[in-house]
Amino acid sequence: KGIERELVCPACKELFTHPLILPCQHSVCHKCVKEILFAFEDSFADGGSESSNQSSPRIKISSSSMDRIDRISRSASQRRSFGWRGRKRNSLTPRSSLFPCPGCQRDIDLGERGINGLFRNLTLETIVERYRQAARAAAAIMCDFCKPPPQESTKSCMDCSASYCNECFKVHHPWGTVKAQHEYVGPTTNFRPKILMCPEHEMERVNMYCEICRRPVCHLCKLGGCHANHRVTTMSTVYKTLKEKLSKDIEYLISKESQVKARISQLDLLLKETECNSERAKEEASQSFEKLSHVLEEKKSTALRAIEASKNVKLEKLRTQAEEYQGLLENIGLVGYAQEVLKETDPSCFVQTAKQLHVRIQKATESLKSFKPAAETTFEDFVMDIAKQEEILGDLSFHSNGLEIPEINEEQSKMYNKALISWECPGKTDSGHIYVLEYHKLNREEESTTWQEVEVCSKSKVISDLDHDSSYAFRVRGNKGSISSPWSREVILRTPPAPVLSFLFNEKCGYNSEHLLLNPGRTSVESRAGFPLLLGSERMQVGCYTTLDYIIGDTGIAKGKHFWAFHVEAYSYLVKVGVVSSNKIQKLFHNTHDVTSPRYEQDSGHDSGSEDAFFDSSQPFTLVTLGMKKFFIPTTPAAPKDPASRILPLPSCLGICLDCDKGKLGFYDAGCMKCLYECEVDCSGIMYPAFALMGGAAVHLEEAVTAKYGEYHDDI
Repeated sequence: KGIERELVCPACKELFTHPLILPCQHSVCHKCVKEILFAFEDSFADGGSESSNQSSPRIKISSSSMDRIDRISRSASQRRSFGWRGRKRNSLTPRSSLFPCPGCQRDIDLGERGINGLFRNLTLETIVERYRQAARAAAAIMCDFCKPPPQESTKSCMDCSASYCNECFKVHHPWGTVKAQHEYVGPTTNFRPKILMCPEHEMERVNMYCEICRRPVCHLCKLGGCHANHRVTTMSTVYKTLKEKLSKDIEYLISKESQVKARISQLDLLLKETECNSERAKEEASQSFEKLSHVLEEKKSTALRAIEASKNVKLEKLRTQAEEYQGLLENIGLVGYAQEVLKETDPSCFVQTAKQLHVRIQKATESLKSFKPAAETTFEDFVMDIAKQEEILGDLSFHSNGLEIPEINEEQSKMYNKALISWECPGKTDSGHIYVLEYHKLNREEESTTWQEVEVCSKSKVISDLDHDSSYAFRVRGNKGSISSPWSREVILRTPPAPVLSFLFNEKCGYNSEHLLLNPGRTSVESRAGFPLLLGSERMQVGCYTTLDYIIGDTGIAKGKHFWAFHVEAYSYLVKVGVVSSNKIQKLFHNTHDVTSPRYEQDSGHDSGSEDAFFDSSQPFTLVTLGMKKFFIPTTPAAPKDPASRILPLPSCLGICLDCDKGKLGFYDAGCMKCLYECEVDCSGIMYPAFALMGGAAVHLEEAVTAKYGEYHDDI
């Protein structure tokens, strides 16, 4: 029973049927591999519709797998946009070379041959068949050659791929014939090939093992195939070595059975303790929220009572005012009485009566002239601003219990072909066992922000599939069980303006080994003033020797937009960087302008002091000058006339962006991806990265960001 989960396909969740070994060493049924790839192709063709996601009832594809299938669809569309053509949908073999492995959740490159380049896992196939036979011991395998009714078979022939009873086996394998030498086993329905054949050379058996690709190969693969320059070992040596290692590991596990049982008992106790602690934590959390709810209820009751009291006061004032104006209506009789008083002709009697009457009339008149409600009908003083409280409640989490806030290290983090985000804890204690890194693209058009989240067990993370020429915000926090630290300060990083070009220094084209020194990996070059330069200067009586030693990249650019970065040592005296066209490389390495400086040449008559005069359209290349920790903007009509404004501090990492389609060449501060200078360049030929060094100088190519702990080779 314990072995069954090792024999289940991760895609269909059933026992393996004709399993294939993927490059990541996981096995998947042959039929499942085809169905997953067809599902991916249908998702690409149908725009990722829901119906296409459910194209096969056999395989169970999760939402995360479909997200990865969509990502592979985009890469397939890019290949198709460059003229790639595949087979039609009704072909028996899917056309995609990328496969989302359901075992390790990685996108595996199957190579040009795709499924046809994968080996069948014959050993696993045999073990599955043994398991099936043990599971259905009561169900017998019948003879394939008996007349009805067939008898129960007693053996199966691996060469004939058939099962026989004793009598039929004797008839079809007579003594003294070639068939008598056939290999036979117990009754089985699994007839695997006797010899493992090479998938690329179908008539050749595999007899070697490639240590680079970690797969069996034949002698033709080693002689002239894709494994010609790889290190190989004989199959018998690998067989013996792996069998010894596996046997020792199995013996070790068996010898530790008592220790494993003790660990299981300990884990059982931990399970029970976890259950109890979780219930206690739930109860404490419920009490905390009940306290908050009680506080809110009290605040709610207080606010409602205050509003009710204010309402009563305002109503009372308005009612009083309404009664006063109601009294004015009742004073109509007063007006009639006053009109009658006006008819009095005796002054003494009139004054005696009209004095008090005039006071009452005057009061009513003033009330009509200056009408103002006794109370406001609005309750603006009782509008509550809860934005801050909402934000606090939104960040409500379990008490950090001393967990420190991690800080993203901007110096160790960088953006290149991928994003490498590193962080650290300011104190001695870690911020948690697991870190949560969130990031999102800064987009002014979008009102809401959607953070993408990834859990990390280390203090760094490599993130791929970011858009070029875009800014991203990153933040991180630590988690320790159910406890979380606050979020770190957001850090904004910008991606390169174009895809990164990967190349090395070319040691075969114009490389001067006497003046330049390459490291073994061809990623760094250093100029050295040796004896040839010293002997050459001996012949110079007047002037200054200014030889420039050139070196180019080993990869050319014919079209598109590309970016590369490098470091120039701070002690470098003179370095020129840029690009050169393929049809002008010879002029680059045989340019007489670089032999001596005309400024100091005897009787040259030249003393203009314009060292940048050689940066013009007549030159076969486009270079800018670096040195002494400075970046010099070339003299152009658009450049500033003030010499001081053309001199910039040299960035720690300098980047170059070449747009062949637009004929533009830009120089960037690769740390912040800020463009320092841009010019036009003739891209009629194949363009190569170019470098020139003089005196003490060194250039180091920027190392590509790789997921060092994420490659599937480390798991093999």
